[in-house]
Amino acid sequence: MFDLIKKDGVTAARRGRMTLAHGVVETPAFMPVGTRGTVKTVSPSELHELEASIILGNTYHLFIRPGMEVIGEFGGLHNFMNWDGPILTDSGGYQVFSLAKLRKITDEGVAFQSHLDGAKLFFSPESVLETQATIGSDIAMLLDECPPYPCERGYAENSLRITTDWARRSRDWIEKNRREGQNYFGIVQGSTFADLREKAARDLVDLDFDGYAVGGLSVGEPNDELYSAVDIAVPVLPENKVRYAMGMGQPDQLLELISRGVDIFDCVLPTRVARNGTVYTRDGTLNIKNKKFEKDHRPISEDTHPLCAGFSRGYLRHLIKSDEILGLRLLSLHNLHFYLNLMKEVRCAIEADSFSTFKDDFIRRYRGE
Repeated sequence: MFDLIKKDGVTAARRGRMTLAHGVVETPAFMPVGTRGTVKTVSPSELHELEASIILGNTYHLFIRPGMEVIGEFGGLHNFMNWDGPILTDSGGYQVFSLAKLRKITDEGVAFQSHLDGAKLFFSPESVLETQATIGSDIAMLLDECPPYPCERGYAENSLRITTDWARRSRDWIEKNRREGQNYFGIVQGSTFADLREKAARDLVDLDFDGYAVGGLSVGEPNDELYSAVDIAVPVLPENKVRYAMGMGQPDQLLELISRGVDIFDCVLPTRVARNGTVYTRDGTLNIKNKKFEKDHRPISEDTHPLCAGFSRGYLRHLIKSDEILGLRLLSLHNLHFYLNLMKEVRCAIEADSFSTFKDDFIRRYRGE
């Protein structure tokens, strides 16, 4: 499933390749987020033009709407959304804990109410894997409990106990019910406690999953604690398995995490901030709504995607200020191109033994240092 092609000589950065049922993913890779079976404002054909090799879907939201009966009728999410590339689905656990009403976590699973209509629902380690089997994703994430930040040690210990027990139950389910072509990733939790992070990673490795994620990141903790959690967990994880930092992040954060040995990422930021008029450039972010762009004839940047290249900053500002859908689409396309092209440049830099220099130069310019 994963081949390690090259290791950077200065940092822990890796160049690899995932071979999945619906295609090959060159790593490091960024996954556009298609929470409800669509990357917001972007069509599958445009994702191909952007050279997105894998996208993310959300088990919780798809379970709530349209529901597994509908997705099953279409033979899975690939057919339903007309996307023929790989898909990773998260377990839905984070959404249960952050969105659902009146949730109750027990050793058996989590009972909760739908954020849409208040319907009483229940997720167990087994049921979320059954749901993801119906979805037909190439990579299915295990159910975990994501502790808040900050949290007391006692809470983090009990949370990790539950997550590890759920991982063991998931391992049993996989042994009996593995869906052909589906891979299963465990999630390292442990909050900001170094010994818990290390224990979580070692316990998951003993269970021998197809890949591993570091979860519970970007939930309010400062960057140094975020990086520390990765620094502790990643060296414990097998070299021949994929490493995934969930829900990450800003462009400079991605480069820092790649330098620590992380292979794949997802984040809603490229499309979310686009809908608020913000675009990514090598010189940092621009708020295209600002008055100074009103009569600006230049494109967003010289390296924007061809789909966006013919549009001036002044016109894009007009679209966003007027709440025109085209503006949301063009800014989303630009931001996704920025992220995906950054990953392509990273892969080339690792291959050329120049990643460390590339990383330092990019971050210095991006942060305006």
